[in-house]
Amino acid sequence: MEKQKIAVLGPGSWGTALSQVLNDNGHEVRIWGNIPEQIDEINEKHTNTRYFKEVVLDANIRAYKDLTETLTGVDAVLFVVPTKVTRLVAKQVAQVLATLDQKVVIIHASKGLEPGTHERLSTILEEEIPARYRSEIVVVSGPSHAEEAIVRDITLITSASQNLETAAYVQRLFSNQYFRLYTNDDVIGVETAGALKNIIAVGAGILHGLGYGDNAKAAIIARGLTEITRLGVKMGANPLTYSGLSGVGDLIVTGTSVHSRNWRAGDALGRGEKLEEIEANMGMIIEGISTTKVAHELAQELNVYMPITEAIYQVIYQGADIDKTIKALMAGEVRQENEWS
Repeated sequence: MEKQKIAVLGPGSWGTALSQVLNDNGHEVRIWGNIPEQIDEINEKHTNTRYFKEVVLDANIRAYKDLTETLTGVDAVLFVVPTKVTRLVAKQVAQVLATLDQKVVIIHASKGLEPGTHERLSTILEEEIPARYRSEIVVVSGPSHAEEAIVRDITLITSASQNLETAAYVQRLFSNQYFRLYTNDDVIGVETAGALKNIIAVGAGILHGLGYGDNAKAAIIARGLTEITRLGVKMGANPLTYSGLSGVGDLIVTGTSVHSRNWRAGDALGRGEKLEEIEANMGMIIEGISTTKVAHELAQELNVYMPITEAIYQVIYQGADIDKTIKALMAGEVRQENEWS
């Protein structure tokens, strides 16, 4: 593949790891962020110690403070910003692209649903960036801890778009000997899987913090996948997507690993820590917390049975006692395993 110019919006852990993958593949990488000290550190020391204490980045990876300078002449723009600011950043990108009269491939690698609107991130990007300045949106998602990708551990994820040619372009952009992408045209499925699995990961962490074992862990992952699929299909997804990398793959890695901030948050809740303290100590966005509220509202709106999500919502947002909530969940309605309504 010919060398491409890529703007990576968001110098967090995943944005940094993806930047390294792109740089390893010979592309020109420009990281944009709004914390001047972090941008200076990347350029001067080639480190991003807020997220990776011992990683040295290639000197070819450059960081930028000015969005217009970042986007000028690029082939693709990769959004890796928190869900809550995706719309704001998309508006800024649209203004710059209009000024430059420039069309780019738009990719996003964040996982969440917008509070209030309940919208998927690709929908937000479609709404805020006019079609004449962008491709069909491509979603990059799957089982991927930044801490492992940054040290070039084997990682397999999904490139999803309604336009499979554009998805294949992104596949070629990222794929190498340690990082591999598979294409998919089920954008709804890939995005909902990536967002909703964070809720189940919080729940898995809670069980671990309370001292429950592997049986309980397997139960919440398996039954959590069922209710994720149930909601996703109601929203228009292909159920097979949830059996793939962006579905069960991402749920396993996020629901079982200490690298997962959602799992760690749940673990701390299970050990009795207060949510406000957990969020302050984490230093990073815990997407599963806000997504729990969105999923709770969507389940009510679409009349979808999601008992695990509802239980986690009650604990986080209603102050319910965790032990009593688990007992109530275990004493709840007994159903057939493959019921979908």
